[in-house]
Amino acid sequence: MMQIRRSQDRGYADHGWLKSFHSFSFAGYHDPAWMGWGNLRVINEDRIAPGTGFGTHGHRDMEIISYVLSGNLAHKDSMGNVKGIPPGDVQRMSAGRGVQHSEFNHAPEQTTHFLQIWIEPNKLGVEPGYAQQTFSEADKRGRLRLVASNDGAQGSVSMSADAAIYAGLLDGDETAELALKPDRKAYVHLVRGALEVNGQRLQAGDAALLAQESKLTIAHGEAAEVLVFDLAA
Repeated sequence: MMQIRRSQDRGYADHGWLKSFHSFSFAGYHDPAWMGWGNLRVINEDRIAPGTGFGTHGHRDMEIISYVLSGNLAHKDSMGNVKGIPPGDVQRMSAGRGVQHSEFNHAPEQTTHFLQIWIEPNKLGVEPGYAQQTFSEADKRGRLRLVASNDGAQGSVSMSADAAIYAGLLDGDETAELALKPDRKAYVHLVRGALEVNGQRLQAGDAALLAQESKLTIAHGEAAEVLVFDLAA
């Protein structure tokens, strides 16, 4: 079974300094039909205006991943991490039993465009943690590169969740496949460009939700950047 979620059907919030599309219910956007998929709880496509950002606030018991598309995301947290997150980096913050952090765009003239992703952890009340890893364009070209996993396999960022995240860049004749377990779920989020997922055409911001499927095939990309999530059902 595969269901397509079109970009224009997502929730949307315009706070002036922040413009955000919500793939699942979040903050002021609530739709009982879209509360998450497996243990994937949030994908927000955020654009932060120059010189603004999220002030210090708290999280707990959630794996939070940031995937920057353009600009730079300045991160500061109560664990002592002060980092800049550029495009190509995958950042993971394990909120665990509680963490405070802030995220800002300090650039005077450039918008920061990024995906904020929340995945439910497989253990509650763990020690908060932080990890960040760079993945080059060559690493993702014409394939699905594992960028986050529960065991840090293949140099991916480790996270305390029963999930894996793959990133890929596909154009023209490039094709990538991923074996799926029918008792799990998969979620394909097209970050930009256009792409076919198991024969269905997606445009930027679209997603495909898969269940009881054994294989994922992505092909016929047009400057496509894609994230694929392997998730607990």
